[in-house]
Amino acid sequence: MNLRELVSALDDFASPSLAESWDNVGLLVEPSPPHTVNTLFLTNDLTEEVMEEAVQKKADLVLSYHPPIFTPLKRITWKTWKERLVVQALENRIGIYSPHTAYDAIPHGVNNWLTKGLGACTSVPLHPSTAPGYPAEGTHRVEFCADPEHLEALLSKIKDIQETSCLTTLPARVEGEEQTRVSLTCSQKALLEVVALLSQNSLLYHKTEILLLQKPLLPHTGMGRLCTLSEPVSLSDVIERIKSHLKLPHVRVAVGMGRTLESPVKTAALCAGSGSSVLKGTEADLYLTGEMSHHDVLDAVANGISVILCEHSNTERGFLSELRDTLEIHLQNKINIIVSEKDRDPLQVA
Repeated sequence: MNLRELVSALDDFASPSLAESWDNVGLLVEPSPPHTVNTLFLTNDLTEEVMEEAVQKKADLVLSYHPPIFTPLKRITWKTWKERLVVQALENRIGIYSPHTAYDAIPHGVNNWLTKGLGACTSVPLHPSTAPGYPAEGTHRVEFCADPEHLEALLSKIKDIQETSCLTTLPARVEGEEQTRVSLTCSQKALLEVVALLSQNSLLYHKTEILLLQKPLLPHTGMGRLCTLSEPVSLSDVIERIKSHLKLPHVRVAVGMGRTLESPVKTAALCAGSGSSVLKGTEADLYLTGEMSHHDVLDAVANGISVILCEHSNTERGFLSELRDTLEIHLQNKINIIVSEKDRDPLQVA
């Protein structure tokens, strides 16, 4: 596939608009066009060891879950390892694409995969995502009543205001008099002009309402998940399930105040990676994530919430195999997709 065509398909699979505002997602490194992608290489972290593997396996595009370029690079030299990644990518004509938190938000993404470690359960996003656009053109809706005698002149002036749309009129009766109810949508900038226009003749235009339009929520989409298990199980059983799902010999556990390893777990709040900010304040029997700060763990425990920590990338990496299978279908088996064998969590138990 042509690189531009592939990037478009990847963006369709998980829209970059779903990523957090602080994130750096999408195509990060682009070889000079035209660039054909025969092999797509999946990794959780793009390290120098992983880049060498990508070169050896003749990858044309690396999909790195974590963006290797996050803070701005002021130069591209051989001095730092992230700069060297860019140099190697360009020298070997390898593009780099990163989805990161866009994959956290989608219904078929990382957090959904992580819920499978709990066993049979239902889940909803902790922080639902909103649609990228408003339900109508504009951010506000303005409604007011006008005297029919002055309506035509008023509507003419409103139509001259840029960034107004969806202008509709309906007959109405106000205090026994025939009136016309006007409704329109407009931008924040146009709102000031519309209000100024109506204010000039407050006796003629009354019962004005200004509504802030909200972007609609996207179903099953957003950061984190609140999971309700089909049947309560003990904390010790949940620990074993998570270890099995993530293929880990060890996890770190903090038992909530007043609870034990045999206490039942019915609800679990989870977030792949570093979940403190997403999980904080959520009522649940258990928090499951990769890492949390010491003080956030203390807060959870004091509130009777147990915590399972698996290290940051261990809660993400296993998703890559599922992603490979899903992308093969999404991309209609047009390219070869492989998962890195060198990618691993930098921390280990010694």
